[in-house]
Amino acid sequence: MLRRRGVHANRPPASGLAGNVVVRALRRPSAKRVDRVASGGSTNPGGVAARYASALYALAEDQHALDRTIEQMEALGRLIDTSPDLQRLLISPLIDVNTAQKAIRAVLADQGFDVLVQDLAGVVATNRRLGALRGIVLAFAALVAEKRGVIVAHVASAQPLSPTQETQLRARLIEAGYANVNILPAVDPSLLGGLVVKIGARLYDTSLKSRLQRLQYAMKGAA
Repeated sequence: MLRRRGVHANRPPASGLAGNVVVRALRRPSAKRVDRVASGGSTNPGGVAARYASALYALAEDQHALDRTIEQMEALGRLIDTSPDLQRLLISPLIDVNTAQKAIRAVLADQGFDVLVQDLAGVVATNRRLGALRGIVLAFAALVAEKRGVIVAHVASAQPLSPTQETQLRARLIEAGYANVNILPAVDPSLLGGLVVKIGARLYDTSLKSRLQRLQYAMKGAA
């Protein structure tokens, strides 16, 4: 269930939003520019996420709202990871484009996100890319880290990391020589437990899923 400052957001996300309001929002220069820059010809999901991230970064920088946008994209990632309702909205094939567009904008507005992030999500929904929104958040964070010369650690876990777990992980990474590191968390329930950490070309997999797979291979070899 989505909450904002203790207020329940369990009403239908699009309630109270007329269609012409959404149309006007998407006609804003910011929304059209994100759409224009991000709508290249590549069908690579990673490439799609990177293009949207680059468009948002450039626009936020132009509007002198980069720091605020960085904070809000981090918050959007946390919201996606912790809200089953939002996750269902992003991946549902049963929701038509107009409904999805209204719903995602209403959810983000209710949660206090700025117009720039709302416009991004609206354009992504219009282009039938809502399923890529979490990837766009990660791509944006990676771009920010690259611009700032920070090492990026992509960390996947079965459940969202707690602040304590993230602090412990950061300490381990510092011990391993990654002093200036930005942790980009993502949730992958299929891992069952443990972590998968990717830093550049290096991959550290301590997930329960991998352990079970290795055990299964070993048992087959012993049979």
